[in-house]
Amino acid sequence: MNQHWKNFLINQAAHFESDTQITFPAASDSCRDNALYPIAHLAILKIGGVDAAKLLQGQITCNINDITETQSSLGALCTPKGRAITTFLLAKTTDAFLMILPRELLETVKKRLQMYVLRSAVSLTDYSEQFCLLGLLQARHTDNKLFSTSQQNSLSITVSTIPNRQLLIAEVDEAITLWSDLVTHQGFLPTSSEQWRYLDVLTGLPWLTTETSEEFIPQMLNLDQLGGISYNKGCYTGQEIVARTHYLGKAKRALCLAECDTPLIPPPNSAILNIAGSNTEQTSTKVLFAIRSPISSETEKASVKMLIVLQLAENNTYNLVLADDNQSHVTLLTQPL
Repeated sequence: MNQHWKNFLINQAAHFESDTQITFPAASDSCRDNALYPIAHLAILKIGGVDAAKLLQGQITCNINDITETQSSLGALCTPKGRAITTFLLAKTTDAFLMILPRELLETVKKRLQMYVLRSAVSLTDYSEQFCLLGLLQARHTDNKLFSTSQQNSLSITVSTIPNRQLLIAEVDEAITLWSDLVTHQGFLPTSSEQWRYLDVLTGLPWLTTETSEEFIPQMLNLDQLGGISYNKGCYTGQEIVARTHYLGKAKRALCLAECDTPLIPPPNSAILNIAGSNTEQTSTKVLFAIRSPISSETEKASVKMLIVLQLAENNTYNLVLADDNQSHVTLLTQPL
């Protein structure tokens, strides 16, 4: 994170629990309308050069030709065996592409893409110091004209199917101006970065970690349902496996939202057992990412919300428990598509 941006946030009463977890004392524990979030767990990889589009088209699941300066896309970068190394949001500027991805996977992805650059005119640059990421949760009844003329250089990405949530990319000075205006004049409340991650979990955005990288094919992460896979764009690394899964039958696992009352948050790639009937595929269901729910009242216990990659049962019957000493019960909140 840019030090100037970090110092500004500290002056705004931000407390850095870690390099990626930022809290504010005035923020409510519950998610609310008109909230503003500093995003530090995601990074920005700039892919520039005249051959950038050609390179990306041969490596990622989404169609580069569908991405414009006003249209971004989810996608994945895969191994030759079709396993997702990372998921990402891809945006376009006038002269480059900006890949927003988990910070912990940035160097891995940069090295992977560099393998395919060869003599192409492509540059790969970590732009996390030059740009800031801000999350906005806007009240549904609020006018969508959030930005004044001086702020229109911000790149805005809609990060889910919910129209009132946006991810903004801005240079540091612009981010400071934008933050100040939204808080002072438009009533936005600075809110914990973990709340943004919680919203990502609720909306099924399948961000990967070092533990889950190269574990799942894109369809297991519902990327096909989220518009992150093109089946008519041509060849790319891992395309054969992804296309075969699409044309010859559905994936054997699917991403679902689940809930569990457990004292400890299960780490990514933790196993979940299906103890319904005589199910023998007991350890194929895995936790993609888990986060504790905000407490909305003193009497309501904060459960753990999880995105899990569910092993599909033939009879569609599930009795899920964490594969730990407590074997806490896991409740499906969404059914596999």
